[in-house]
Amino acid sequence: MDVSPFWLAGSPATGEAELTVTNPHDGRVVGTASVPSPAQVERAVAAAHAVRKEAAALPLHVRAAALAHVSRRLSERAEEIARLISAENGKPIFWARGEVGRAVATFRFAAEETRRFSGTAQRLDTEAAATGRLAYVSRQPHGPVLAITPFNFPLNLVAHKVAPAIAVGAPVIVKPAPATPLTALLLGEILAETGLPEGMFSVLPVPNDRAGALVADPRLPVVSFTGSGPVGYAIQDQVPRKHVTLELGGNAAAVVLADADLDWAATRIALFSNYQAGQSCIAVQRVIVEAPVAEAFTAKLVAAVESLVVGDPADDKTQVGPLVSAEAAERVERWVAEAAASGAKVLTGGGRDGATVAPTVLADVPRDAKVLREEVFGPVLVVQPVASVDEAFAAVNDSKYGLQAGVFTRDLALAFRAGKELEVGGVIIGDVPSYRADQMPYGGVKESGTGREGLRSAMEDYTYEKVMVLTGLTL
Repeated sequence: MDVSPFWLAGSPATGEAELTVTNPHDGRVVGTASVPSPAQVERAVAAAHAVRKEAAALPLHVRAAALAHVSRRLSERAEEIARLISAENGKPIFWARGEVGRAVATFRFAAEETRRFSGTAQRLDTEAAATGRLAYVSRQPHGPVLAITPFNFPLNLVAHKVAPAIAVGAPVIVKPAPATPLTALLLGEILAETGLPEGMFSVLPVPNDRAGALVADPRLPVVSFTGSGPVGYAIQDQVPRKHVTLELGGNAAAVVLADADLDWAATRIALFSNYQAGQSCIAVQRVIVEAPVAEAFTAKLVAAVESLVVGDPADDKTQVGPLVSAEAAERVERWVAEAAASGAKVLTGGGRDGATVAPTVLADVPRDAKVLREEVFGPVLVVQPVASVDEAFAAVNDSKYGLQAGVFTRDLALAFRAGKELEVGGVIIGDVPSYRADQMPYGGVKESGTGREGLRSAMEDYTYEKVMVLTGLTL
């Protein structure tokens, strides 16, 4: 089997070590990635540092054209890329195709925002002392970006770091997850077609135990990390003077109020608690239901969960595939068993076959159970009946996380109240918390992280405001 090269300062390269990627569903070898040596990593960082001024000076049309090219090429190679995502990640092909489509849009949005990302003028003669003065406010990149990306969206979450970096004229070094490097390497192949300056991008599949040196390198002033909380906070603690953005996940809640369309809510919650096998930071984990409809809704929810198609991720009909590894599935199975041993009722699911965990619905879960308090990152739902809207919103906020929440209601006043009171980065009315449009601001509060993704938001995060004051003008 051919070895996929990594991308060092925009060119393909190979190292002395290799990383074998296997399919979580059946264990077959999907591919092999070459791993850069420490000396090659140093060359990539030095190149990013050296090109930073040239990158920042790239005309907007050059950046936009490169991003549009990537969008177009992703679209042209969509099925090939979706098959690769499905194979290395275990994601059902249905969802993998959706991820490619989102990445196509992400790079397109970035190209569009690049053309709009210009400076602003501000008259200062609002006071007599500033007569004849005008401020021109521009945004300048902090410098090269280290993008550390997770396994669950091996294309689109890479896109959400790479695209805004190119858009603002910042070199970017991608460290993909060791479980899923092949998709990022294929993206590197497409980036290499753009003619961006040497050093503008590198894709380096280094092991996690070598990532600390990249994080600490002063030539990479921005670290953008998506992954687990302990790792993210360790990065923040390691480099407190760097600009660090963290997307750390959560245990997303969906609130079903008494006026909701129960069939719609059950169908959406069932699907989006189990898409990606629950391996999404905004997959539904907690379902908070008003008491008058709790019994009827729970029955509909269990039926909807049991109707999902579980199986081979390569099959077009499969909706729920394996977790990323058997070890991950064993952990989820163990958490469910711990909850059951503490008194929780397993309404459906709970079993495991290799890396696949059956979609699971739990009730009467103790408040201190891991499946309620922590991020399961697996296909597990916890149903919590509550007596009122007040209790429902309090239950959403009773979490150390705060990424997104969904509220099923037809009451406009309650919708606005939810938007005000829920302690999360995003409130989705009439749908699951798993909804995300790639151009919207996306991120959390509390232990769900800092900073925002979404093209314009990330571009602002990667830059700082710079003011030039012009004097002696006739305004």
